[in-house]
Amino acid sequence: MNAYAEPAGSSSVVQRGATVSRQTESILREMVLNGTLAPGERLNEVTIADRLGVSRGPLREAIQKLAGEGLLQLESHRGAFVRKYEPREIIETYEMRIALELYAVRLVIERASDDDLEALGILLAESSAAAEEARAGGGTPAPGPYVAELDFHQRMVSLSENSAIVAASLEVNHRLFLALTHTERSQVRRQHSSSEHQEVLAAVRRRDTATATALLEDHLEISMQNTLAVLGLDPLEYPQAHGPAVHGSKNVLKTEV
Repeated sequence: MNAYAEPAGSSSVVQRGATVSRQTESILREMVLNGTLAPGERLNEVTIADRLGVSRGPLREAIQKLAGEGLLQLESHRGAFVRKYEPREIIETYEMRIALELYAVRLVIERASDDDLEALGILLAESSAAAEEARAGGGTPAPGPYVAELDFHQRMVSLSENSAIVAASLEVNHRLFLALTHTERSQVRRQHSSSEHQEVLAAVRRRDTATATALLEDHLEISMQNTLAVLGLDPLEYPQAHGPAVHGSKNVLKTEV
């Protein structure tokens, strides 16, 4: 795909009546995350600015912001490129995700109301039913937004009531999604099981911190192994990726990436 392609799921041209810089940043981020701009691709500022209907000033501001988020890489005298992540970077990003979510779930247990957790349970049930319906019909879930696979995790993190953790978690998940942009995500979704999410949520609703954090850590470590496998990397070659799947866990490729 290229910069002329229509970004999925939202307007691809900056509209009047809203901040041009913010709209440009949002659209450019989506173009990166949905694969319109491929990993390793150099951004043609003239082409993209024309495509979005903006001047190069707001576009350059957006490029700087996305570079700060780790989605773009700036190279002197060459321009901006969509970031490609090395295996070590993916593992380190997962380690950050694990750290954020494990602390967030502790805060959720302390701060979330029973009604909040009930709503999270409804979200989980609905997403599980949709995935099961797609499997039963021989199809796959619709692609949806670029963090659709992470809705449960991000919603749970939001219940921590810590805006810094929420923002950092979303940024980390964007980076992981970018790493998987051109892999077969639909296959991962077909293999997705909500059972581990349900177990984590059950422990959270019991306010059982030890069990909830242990289950969530196992779940996320397995997810890291799945990510490496989907990318064609052997987890055994990366000792720092020490999750259960390295030791032959039957759960490999069971959960979502």
